[in-house]
Amino acid sequence: MIPAPLVSIIYLISASLFIIGLKRLSSPATARQGNFVSGVGMLIAILVTLVDRAILSYGVIAAGIVVGSALGLWMARTVKMTDMPQMVTLLNGFGGAASLLVGSGEFLAAELEGQVLGADASVTIQLAVLIGAVTLTGSLIAFAKLQEVMTGKPIVFAGQKLLNALIFLTIVGLSVYQVLTPEPVLWPFYTVVGLSLLIGILLVIPIGGADMPVVISLLNSYSGIAAAMTGFVIQNHVLIISGALVGSSGIILSQIMCRAMNRSLTNVLFGAFGAQAAGSTRSAEGLTVKQMAVEDAAIQLAYARLVVVIPGYGLAVAQAQHQVRELAELIERQGGEVRYAIHPVAGRMPGHMNVLLSEANIPYENLITDVDEANSVLPRADIAIVVGANDIVNPAALEDPGSPIFGMPIIRADTAQRTIVMKRSMASGFAGIENDLFYRDRTYMLFGDAKNTLGGLIAEIKQELTAGV
Repeated sequence: MIPAPLVSIIYLISASLFIIGLKRLSSPATARQGNFVSGVGMLIAILVTLVDRAILSYGVIAAGIVVGSALGLWMARTVKMTDMPQMVTLLNGFGGAASLLVGSGEFLAAELEGQVLGADASVTIQLAVLIGAVTLTGSLIAFAKLQEVMTGKPIVFAGQKLLNALIFLTIVGLSVYQVLTPEPVLWPFYTVVGLSLLIGILLVIPIGGADMPVVISLLNSYSGIAAAMTGFVIQNHVLIISGALVGSSGIILSQIMCRAMNRSLTNVLFGAFGAQAAGSTRSAEGLTVKQMAVEDAAIQLAYARLVVVIPGYGLAVAQAQHQVRELAELIERQGGEVRYAIHPVAGRMPGHMNVLLSEANIPYENLITDVDEANSVLPRADIAIVVGANDIVNPAALEDPGSPIFGMPIIRADTAQRTIVMKRSMASGFAGIENDLFYRDRTYMLFGDAKNTLGGLIAEIKQELTAGV
């Protein structure tokens, strides 16, 4: 056993490391350091808890550290960048499952041993079970949508919201019954667990692919809140602090992303965005797109003074971030400047594009993560290159009141002197609507895999520069 005052001091150190790490995560330039600091804080907290509570032998603790570290290293090394959102979603689900198991274990132990739990302990156990179960099954559904195991479109049916409300009221009623009933009654508990798992499914299936970044952020928040409730259950201060930090930061991030889409959080959760694109009267019928040859694009890029790259999920799919960096280096070698305009909801998870470009060692100072700032730079750009992005550059968000994305702040690629769009095809984005940008007078399409297209541009620019010498 470790003296209680020493445990409290170590927990305080761990909590401080969490806060410092979270602060460092707020900037791409310090994010890696923040992740490391937070990880050290969690390692310290886990070790102290296991040793102080004498939960496991030292050998088992060491084995757990080795196995867990090996699994984490394997996941970090093998998971593709396109699969990163799925991995984050699963980790959120694991956090919810842990809270569900701990809350359930504490409740069942008390019931089977005939202990009478206080109202505070009973309430926090019910909350840990409810939020943990919702996080678990909600994360599994989000994973299935992202992995395309099931359709990414909203799944809705008549009376869905009423059913959700009835299930939630039933959970609340049974939870209150358990709190007020001193006798060991297990059937209400098992019913609450089952209904909580079910409502986690029902809450996520009506959410479309366009809103997955917000859902992932929200599920992350749920996992933190569940952890905080679990901390109250087992009276562990560091778990309460870390859970509260994750929960509050996740909610704040979700709100930021909702503002980036000009939508409320309730609209994201209950609006079934993407179920249909009705309302817009615009059509691409009769309109044509202009294609540009790789050779022509290479010549223009080689002598451009300012180029703005606008990445989207297609960049992650093509794994073309290294080619983007190589292209930028060629442009900069000629005296040009390259900036990267990143929309808050680009990709399939919060910060997806930041992580992707960081992997290619693209300088943080070249990133523009504020939409207004990006839109102030674009009119001065000789060329805007849209790589795999769609809805976040669609002018319909500003010009078509009938569009489902109307009102969403976008990156104004159409204001650059020339726009080059790299896409595999004319397929629509998550919102399922036509992109007006593709038909603009100053927009040119480069169809094909982004990695191959960028590779062709790089080769042509090198040839052009060599010929110029």
